[in-house]
Amino acid sequence: MAIKAANDNSMSNITALPSGVSAKSMILLATETASSSSTISFTSGIDSTYKEYVFRFYDIHPSADGEEFTFQADTGTNTSYNQTITSTYFLSEKPEADSGGSISYQDSRDLAQSTSFQHFGVDTGNDNDHASSGFLHIFDPSSTTFVKHFMGTLQQAHQNDLSLVGYVAGYWNTTTALTRVQFKMSSGTIDAGTIKLYGVV
Repeated sequence: MAIKAANDNSMSNITALPSGVSAKSMILLATETASSSSTISFTSGIDSTYKEYVFRFYDIHPSADGEEFTFQADTGTNTSYNQTITSTYFLSEKPEADSGGSISYQDSRDLAQSTSFQHFGVDTGNDNDHASSGFLHIFDPSSTTFVKHFMGTLQQAHQNDLSLVGYVAGYWNTTTALTRVQFKMSSGTIDAGTIKLYGVV
């Protein structure tokens, strides 16, 4: 097997990849900025153009203490956001006071053939310096053959001054194309924050 190598060892000087080597690019499709928003919905741009879509979250801040950031999807022009999800959820945590730490499976935040919104954030604080950031990948949402897989990670500032990382993965159990995704807090509003949607080439 031949090894593909760049001719120049300095990455800053590479203007093209070696023959046979490809790189993925993310194309920015949409940006939504929260301002006391009850929901943030992406209702266009998710189609058969790309096999993978990525949402990136920047400084998501809830209006109330202890709220959970959630998401759901829908098909066509529907706005019920009630597609059937089966998922898994892990959580790691570390207190600011350095009093231990843990990682655990969260069976109260997974879903089993449920049409509920998927939990992503956990008890996020609404102090001025509290927020959440992370990403969510959705794979081949336009497939009419297979279920639609997702996986994501959200780093959070917990209301009790903990660093939390939530790991979620699962699938929408439908072979109908997904066309839209909605985000919201478990109650209250998204006080501030930015969500960007990218298509992966």
